[in-house]
Amino acid sequence: MPDIAGPVAILTRDLTKRYGDVTALDQLSLSVGRGVIFGVLGPNGAGKTTAIKILTTLLEASAGTAMVAGFDVRTDPVEVRRRIGYVPQMLSADGALTAVENLTLSARLHGLGGATRAARVRDALSFAGLEGVGNRLVKTYSGGMIRRLEIAQATLHEPEVLFLDEPTIGLDPVARRTVWERLQELRRDRGLTILITTHDMEEADVLCGELAILHQGRLAAVGSPAALKERAGPGASLDDVFIHFSGAAIEHGGAYRDVREARQAAHRLG
Repeated sequence: MPDIAGPVAILTRDLTKRYGDVTALDQLSLSVGRGVIFGVLGPNGAGKTTAIKILTTLLEASAGTAMVAGFDVRTDPVEVRRRIGYVPQMLSADGALTAVENLTLSARLHGLGGATRAARVRDALSFAGLEGVGNRLVKTYSGGMIRRLEIAQATLHEPEVLFLDEPTIGLDPVARRTVWERLQELRRDRGLTILITTHDMEEADVLCGELAILHQGRLAAVGSPAALKERAGPGASLDDVFIHFSGAAIEHGGAYRDVREARQAAHRLG
C-alpha cells in the first residue's frame, strides 16, 4: 500500500456533488500518494466519473475540497490543469488528423514550441509505439493504437498527475496489456501519479497499488488489492471484493473494433 502519510498528489475532503435532490458524490475523502497507480472502482452511477471530472476541473463540486498536485481545484484551476493529463472515456484523438498532427496540436495547446515541441512529439510517438505509422490518419488505427496515442497526448507536457476514465474499455486482451505496460512505464520511469477508473477487476489487480470502491456516491472501502481481498473473506478474488463492498454485478466493455461506440455507451451509462 502506498505511504499516504508522505507526499500527497491528490487529496479530497468531504467532496460532494449534488444535482437537485440527487447526490452523485457524497462526502468523498481520499488521499493518493505521489508516484502510485490508484484505482477507483464502482458500479455505474457510483460517482466515479463525477469524481474524476471534479478533480480535472471540468465540474464544480457542491461542497468539500480537492487538492491536485498541491493546488485547489476550485481556487487554482489553471494551475491544476498545467500539472495534469486527462484521458476521458470518449475518444479524444482526432481521426481526421495523423498521429503527428494530433501530438503537434496538443504540444501547441500546452505552449510548447520549436525544438522542444519537435523533440516531445518524437518521444511521444516512440512511447506510443507509433513511429512507423505517425503520418497515417488516426481513423485507420486500431483501438489499442488510438488509446496509446491518447495517453501520449495527455503526457506530452510532462504532467505530475494523469487521470484516465476507463483506460482500456473496448480493447482486446493484447491491446489492453500493452496499455497496462505503458502506464506502468510512466509510473516507474517518470514517477507519475496515475488515477484510473475501471470496471475491469484484472486491470485493477495488475495495475493498482491501492483501490477505492464507491457505492451510491460514497466511499465503501479503500486499501491495497491484497488488503481488500482479506477483508472480503478467505480466498476472495477482486471480483468478490467488488461485489462484497458495492453489492453490484461487474460490467464489462464491448469489442475493441467498435471502440468509439463502446466508449460512447460507457459515457452514457456514467
